Amino acid sequence: MSENQHERRPLTHPVEEPGRGSREASPAPAEPGPAPQKSKGALEREALAEAIRERDEYLDALQRLKAEFDNYRKRVAREQEQVVVRAAERLVKQLLPLLDDLERAVEAAAEHGEVKVADGVRLVHRSLGDLLAREGLVEVETEGAFDPHTQEALLSQTSSEPEGSVIQVLQKGYRLGDHVLRPARVVVSSGPPVEHGA
Repeated sequence: MSENQHERRPLTHPVEEPGRGSREASPAPAEPGPAPQKSKGALEREALAEAIRERDEYLDALQRLKAEFDNYRKRVAREQEQVVVRAAERLVKQLLPLLDDLERAVEAAAEHGEVKVADGVRLVHRSLGDLLAREGLVEVETEGAFDPHTQEALLSQTSSEPEGSVIQVLQKGYRLGDHVLRPARVVVSSGPPVEHGA
């Protein structure tokens, strides 16, 4: 083979054109893709961890609130007990003079007879009534129509009074402020007797 023939042998490698390289020689730069996504399992683990953290926070807050409420309840119970004790002490202290009056009434009955006993008991009754009135005790009104909120009808009988009127008080009732301590026990009129044909 001559030298000229050797030079004309076809090339086996592609010739790179100016400004263009082969694909294998210089690959095109890769475009930036989206950030890698977290797997479903990783997201579920994160959500579970967040839920556990919130649960622990709520549980801690609830326990603190429960402890505060228990302390409050105990403090209120102690204060109520102290109020009851103080009220009882005050009432008993105010009732002591009435006890003295009763003793004097008994002594008067032994020395002077029944008239003095009545006077002594009347004195005690008036003193006790005055004391309880100062504490806010008020007798339930019984005049006029029957009031089921403050009265208790034990009997109903005919009378000349209008039907539903209170005609007799069997036991007095009392209120302390707006609270009915004991309803008045009364007899209520059922109206005039029915006259049968003449």
